Amino acid sequence: MIEAICNSLTKKIIQSVDGYDESKADEINFGLQLLIGEVPKFFIILILALLLHMFKLTLISFLIILPYRTFSGGFHLHTHLGCIIVTSLLYIGTPFLASILNFNNNIKYILIAITFIFSFVMIAKYAPADTENVPVLQKKERRKRKIWSFVIVGVELVVAIFIPYKVVSNMIIIGILVQTLTLTKLAYKITKNKYGYEVYG
Repeated sequence: MIEAICNSLTKKIIQSVDGYDESKADEINFGLQLLIGEVPKFFIILILALLLHMFKLTLISFLIILPYRTFSGGFHLHTHLGCIIVTSLLYIGTPFLASILNFNNNIKYILIAITFIFSFVMIAKYAPADTENVPVLQKKERRKRKIWSFVIVGVELVVAIFIPYKVVSNMIIIGILVQTLTLTKLAYKITKNKYGYEVYG
């Protein structure tokens, strides 16, 4: 349904703009799909969080995970339904899991160390993990996103060490770990994605 709407809008845009380059059609179409698909998805997640009494923690999970995902990238699912389900699990499931886990300080520090090492290795190897639809090919842009990924993970994990709220500390560890998994070759293989830089680079 969304794809049909976006295809129709893309066609109208191409036809209405005099001298517009039709080679840009794919970019316009993808942009429209993000706009039309992402906005409702955001509200669906917030409504679900409200119904599950997880609204505040879900907002915090957005603040924790979204900046890292913005710069590091990660796989995208090929259907809007699948995307809604996985995104809901990421942003609502993370605080839910963080709420029921009770790590002592020793375990927490070990998990932070493991998350730090794993994330830095995966960022160095794969970030920004782009896709065929939105490849990141410019070296300067790739370098900037990689650096910001390192910075965000480093800062958030330091916060996880010192913040007195265990649930938030757990959310940082789980959120970063799960988001880092979305960068890996295994995750791309399971979701049938291809790295854009490998296809077009």
